[in-house]
Amino acid sequence: MIQLDVTSQPRNTTGKGAARTLRRAGRTPAVLYGLNIEAMSLSIDTHSFTHSVLGLQRRNAVVNLTVEGGDTYQVFIKEMQVDPIHDTLKHADFYQIDAEKEYEFSVPLKYTGQAKGVFLGGELQIAQTKVKVKAKPMLVPDAIEIDLKNLAQGESISCEQLVLADGVNVLNPAKLILVSVV
Repeated sequence: MIQLDVTSQPRNTTGKGAARTLRRAGRTPAVLYGLNIEAMSLSIDTHSFTHSVLGLQRRNAVVNLTVEGGDTYQVFIKEMQVDPIHDTLKHADFYQIDAEKEYEFSVPLKYTGQAKGVFLGGELQIAQTKVKVKAKPMLVPDAIEIDLKNLAQGESISCEQLVLADGVNVLNPAKLILVSVV
């Protein structure tokens, strides 16, 4: 799983006016909450955080959130509020996780190679682009690669044929067809 490092500063002020002041100063208001901690109001550098998040491209990631003068927490980005007109970050929510607990993730499927059935005149039909898995955060793959080279006409690949690391379990039905050649 992708890991991202973010630094933040605690903030004492809350409300609309304080948030606007932060945004004018190039910072974004944020909140950290989770398992064994009280909710914490934070501020993060808007430019560096936005640049880092754009690199993720909506993939699963664990953020190592360091609070200035405090601890470092492993968190998920729970929500990001974006201004729809100016396309600027308005607020971020971080959820503290337990690295030893299993969570559900949606993992993209990456199809590689050309199926021999397509080469012989068949048509490739991709039925699924993602699968749901349950695993500890650090075990989750960025993508699941499926090699199509040996797929002949009339054959398909289902969830039960996926090869995953130990500790990663597919939640979709085992017989769910992912890709086929017709």
